[in-house]
Amino acid sequence: MTPCGDLHRPALVAIHAAAFPPAEQWADKAMAEILAMPGVFGFIENRGGMILARAVAGEVEILTLAVAPQARRRGIGRALVAQVASATPGQPIFLEVAADNAAGQALYRTAGFLECGCRRDYYGPGRDALILRR
Repeated sequence: MTPCGDLHRPALVAIHAAAFPPAEQWADKAMAEILAMPGVFGFIENRGGMILARAVAGEVEILTLAVAPQARRRGIGRALVAQVASATPGQPIFLEVAADNAAGQALYRTAGFLECGCRRDYYGPGRDALILRR
């Protein structure tokens, strides 16, 4: 697991594209804008995983977590979440996960996240996001 930044952008974009459907992928420009935001940090896992988070005002928000399909079910997502938690000890961590993403919800629940809210239509009409906190 390696801390990542703009130099890793092509790999981050590729992993994100492999993990998400086209409408949810972050293009190179979007990835560059996210990486340039104050407080953003992340990690890349050489087997095909990445996570980006932002630390601000004593809280952490996981912005995205992606694991390429061929790398799934190997503990990469769990390790990436643990790495963010280790990098920000004692700070609450928030994220949104699609209400219809059972695998993502299971990952976050095993990592100690609890539901604390819902954003209606966050991912488009009829696709709510659950807000989770650890």
